[in-house]
Amino acid sequence: MNNSFLVFDFGKNEEAAQQARHKLDGWRQAFRLDKKLQFKFDRAEAPVDGGSPKAEKSKGKDAPKGKAKASEGGMREEPGITGDIKLLVRLYFSGHEKLSHQRWVDRIPGEEPFKSAAPRLIKPDETDFRATEEKFQNLE
Repeated sequence: MNNSFLVFDFGKNEEAAQQARHKLDGWRQAFRLDKKLQFKFDRAEAPVDGGSPKAEKSKGKDAPKGKAKASEGGMREEPGITGDIKLLVRLYFSGHEKLSHQRWVDRIPGEEPFKSAAPRLIKPDETDFRATEEKFQNLE
């Protein structure tokens, strides 16, 4: 398996992070990369909260209701919640798709919202790979 992670640090730039999410969603749909290209956001504020996975799930479930009501209070909370934003992208290609894997490794950091986010490639033979993989699995 050709498995690697791309880590992008957007700092506090929520707009660039959302542009990156939108671009990755478009690529996943257009190129049918559902299982091969997965991504998750790692927000610096999340680990500080006690029981963060459950807290994040409850926030995610309440978010559509808040948007439907269009309450301004929910919109004000968003900037306070955001801290440093990291985007973890997992490229998970099978052994015979080495060329496709390499093309995506080259393409993603070269696109506009990702260029300014200090891209970092983590391959399976690096020491940070296991920790990054566990972090990716634990994120919601």
